[in-house]
Amino acid sequence: MSALSDLLHGAEPAHISGYLWAYLDAASKREIRRALLKAVCVPGHITPFASREMPVARGWGSGGLQVTLATIVASEVVKVIDQGDDESLNARTMRALIGDSTGVETTTDARAATLIQTRHRIPEDDLDDGMVLVFQVPISDPLREFEQRPTAARRMHAEGDYAVIWLGLYEDHSRFSRSRFSHSYPCEVEGGYIISTTPIPRFDVPRLHQAPFLSLFGAGREAAVYAIPPYTDVTPITFTDREFEVESFDTPCAKCGSNESYLTEEIVDGRPALVCSDTAHCRRRQDEEGPQ
Repeated sequence: MSALSDLLHGAEPAHISGYLWAYLDAASKREIRRALLKAVCVPGHITPFASREMPVARGWGSGGLQVTLATIVASEVVKVIDQGDDESLNARTMRALIGDSTGVETTTDARAATLIQTRHRIPEDDLDDGMVLVFQVPISDPLREFEQRPTAARRMHAEGDYAVIWLGLYEDHSRFSRSRFSHSYPCEVEGGYIISTTPIPRFDVPRLHQAPFLSLFGAGREAAVYAIPPYTDVTPITFTDREFEVESFDTPCAKCGSNESYLTEEIVDGRPALVCSDTAHCRRRQDEEGPQ
């Protein structure tokens, strides 16, 4: 066997028989990678791609899954979360599909991962250089709420015409004294395009600014990708006299006692309580510090 054959053979760990490595065929992977390369070169630009049929329904993470399978390499360590939870049905099935079709190592520890596919959250742990964060995106265009015609929205992006978003924010502040964007908060990338930050909460938005990791966003239903390269300026749009505000909580996590995590409601000891959304981070704190 030639050296090249040895290299190619070693590049593909043992995976489930009957399927191509990483599920997608080579032509599909190349097409998605080309779209991602353009998206990385033009931060925030919504780039179309030929979205494939996947073994998950459109709207349930097919775009993020395609991005993951097109960019994954044999040495990858993969983590999959759904709203911060490693054990939800969506996260478990995605992780099983990725692991079975590639044979790569999977983990629930964000610190050990090199590629994280996520829905609705950024892990609480600090993410380092070289990490890739793949976001599952339901609605890719921040103009969708205000302009339903794709051709008109594309022209507005090209012209940098985001007046309708600013007008929506103004109406929110004049009526409610705050923005209605509890998630998918519109942000300006490198002083250019305005993007939707997917359904991550406002709590996570500041972590995208000058982040050391590469953020890739995949919308399978809309057949679109966009990206935020490492160390890129990501600025939530807001008025000079209205500061951008993140969610705050009056009580710590009922399980680990954290005062710095994003919390969601869960039943604890038969009663509703606020607990960490990032379940792996919460479990580790409990192990280190003991239950509250």
